[in-house]
Amino acid sequence: MDLDDSEQDSEMKEYSSVCVGREEDIKKSGRMTAVVHEREVVIFYHKGEYHAMDIRCYHSGGPLHLGDIEDFDGRSCIVCPWHKYKITLATGEGLYQSINPTDGSSKPKWYSKGIKQRIHTVTVDKGKLYVTLSNEPFKCDSDFYATGNFKVIKSSF
Repeated sequence: MDLDDSEQDSEMKEYSSVCVGREEDIKKSGRMTAVVHEREVVIFYHKGEYHAMDIRCYHSGGPLHLGDIEDFDGRSCIVCPWHKYKITLATGEGLYQSINPTDGSSKPKWYSKGIKQRIHTVTVDKGKLYVTLSNEPFKCDSDFYATGNFKVIKSSF
């Protein structure tokens, strides 16, 4: 067996879809948690769409599955329950509100910090929900909390 083939097989497995539950269950609860290839994710059902992301907030590891979903500047966001960081469900961007300090009449505006939270793909097939981990090559701040000692979902074995 060639070592390159072994690495390729391992990488393909890591990015294969994993069944995480039934569509009817998440439609009732609006969210669920799962472990996909050793990575903890939270899946949201919001406004008729599915969104999956790393379960821990990029800022300080807060449990996003316990946060509220709110709209900011027309974008649906999960609000981290620890420090109120706002993360778009669709893109994983961190949002913040700011004003121009040199303009006394300026109104607060929403700005993006860029992609901070890793987003994963959700698909539905025959009533079952599948998550495929992102294989985007860039580093996300949430990657730090996605592995190791920061796990929130306790393994049953």
